[in-house]
Amino acid sequence: MVRILVIEDEPGIAFSLESDLETEGYQVEVVDDGAKAVPRALAQTFDLILLDVMLPNKDGYEICRELRHRGLKIPIILLTANAQEAEKILGLDVGADDYVTKPFSPRELRARIRALLRRTTSASNEKDGESRSQGIHRFGPCELDLTRFELRRNGEAIDTTTTELKLLAAFVRNRGRLLSRERLLDEVWGTGIAVTDRVIDNHVVSLRKKIEDEPAAPRFLISVRGAGYRFDG
Repeated sequence: MVRILVIEDEPGIAFSLESDLETEGYQVEVVDDGAKAVPRALAQTFDLILLDVMLPNKDGYEICRELRHRGLKIPIILLTANAQEAEKILGLDVGADDYVTKPFSPRELRARIRALLRRTTSASNEKDGESRSQGIHRFGPCELDLTRFELRRNGEAIDTTTTELKLLAAFVRNRGRLLSRERLLDEVWGTGIAVTDRVIDNHVVSLRKKIEDEPAAPRFLISVRGAGYRFDG
């Protein structure tokens, strides 16, 4: 299911967007404060962001600029009541993919969302190229081959458990994103499985020994204190 983050402080507009997009089959989350927007956008995996320009504590331009600076590449559509050309140019310059002026037609907005999602999927497929289509993810001296379900380092297969491979696969699919332990639990062990945080941490420690040059000072599997882990491969 496509996940959309709506960053909008006007309750009426936020409610309308959430209801309309959920009716279209999207999973929607809403943030109503600029200061909360960046942490929320980076904490989970979203496919698209609808971002209001005028927000309390931090405006949409600053949020968009920071998200791009942090490496987030998903489509961002700016929402604003200002129709001046200079404002639109500024929005595109800070990294927005599209710009919709309020009041807007829900039908037009849905069409723009579909177009951006199609474009993103197509670009991702082209960028991944043949090796990614074959299920090979490379980082440093390592390769995670999902076709053979195998981890290799400098071309040599590494003895790795199925759970470790599933955990590493979850990380490489979400490169650069913070993954909470709860999210990792759902992706690797599945819902309804009783696994403690300590079990997840132990698997991360084991993976580091296999992919890191210096496990005590990891380059790829980064701990984010109190929040989870991020894969920077």
